[in-house]
Amino acid sequence: MQPFKSISYRSTQPGPRVIALGAVHGNETCGTRAIERLVGELDAGTLRLTAGSLTLVPIANPLAYANGLRIGDRNLNRKLTPTDRPVQYEDHVANWLCPLLAAHDVLLDLHSFQSPGIPFVLIGPKDNDGALEPFRQAAREEALARRLGVARAVDGWLATYATGVARRREIAATMPDAALDLDPRYGIGTTEYMRSTGGCALTLECGQHADPHAPEVGHHAILAVLAHLGLTDAPDPAPADDVECLSLCEVVDRHHGDDSFTRSWKSFDPVRRGQAIGTRHDGSVLAAPFDGFVVFPNPLAEVGHEWFYLAAASTRLAGAPS
Repeated sequence: MQPFKSISYRSTQPGPRVIALGAVHGNETCGTRAIERLVGELDAGTLRLTAGSLTLVPIANPLAYANGLRIGDRNLNRKLTPTDRPVQYEDHVANWLCPLLAAHDVLLDLHSFQSPGIPFVLIGPKDNDGALEPFRQAAREEALARRLGVARAVDGWLATYATGVARRREIAATMPDAALDLDPRYGIGTTEYMRSTGGCALTLECGQHADPHAPEVGHHAILAVLAHLGLTDAPDPAPADDVECLSLCEVVDRHHGDDSFTRSWKSFDPVRRGQAIGTRHDGSVLAAPFDGFVVFPNPLAEVGHEWFYLAAASTRLAGAPS
């Protein structure tokens, strides 16, 4: 297996410390291609760092990437934390990656998704003092999100996961053969860990896995982050007005291999309250509990894992930036 690899550039002038990741999930290669392109530009001198520092990780999960799969032993982007007793491959990744994240101020994590759809950005919570995800850099994340070149943002990730794990605990006894992860830290991925260390972070979903334009979306986004934070001499991109924002509210797991969707859903397909989304193996119908949107529908989801999400409209990024 290849060793873990990061590539660092540092300017002579002070400035923010930025890190960008690719292939946290091994079958999501758009970030890898975008970062490889950026490395070539920096090494050739066609792109110059004028302040701060930049760390690029083209392949965050080498085992999953080598196998062309989403995971090695488990999902790296769940319950991400260092451990004194690494067992699974992703535990070793975490022991390398988490200290690297903590040494930076801003993270851009580049991903792609299974079903057809348009690119979007996942942002953190509003500023708060809550126990789940206290935060004080919402304005900085929102300013970055408006400059990535996408027209849709999604929040509510960690709170939705916490609810989903609680629901798994309630039904665990009825699914003795399923590999249910009941760890309360289950929702902590790269961005959540980054925020817990005092930084801010965005996950950019650059498009469908096979979309040939997705690497361009990722490359453009890195350049936009660098320009906005003053790491290059490029002009600050104009912030997008009235970005559509949705808040994740529900995560629904697949309970049986015969659970099936009522149609081929795409991310952000709208649903009306009471509309059928899927059918359980026992014939019971899963209906939308509110008017909203289906997000990340995965017809290939493993039993005991996330099958789809539901989101509701939000006004968080409505209108021009203040």
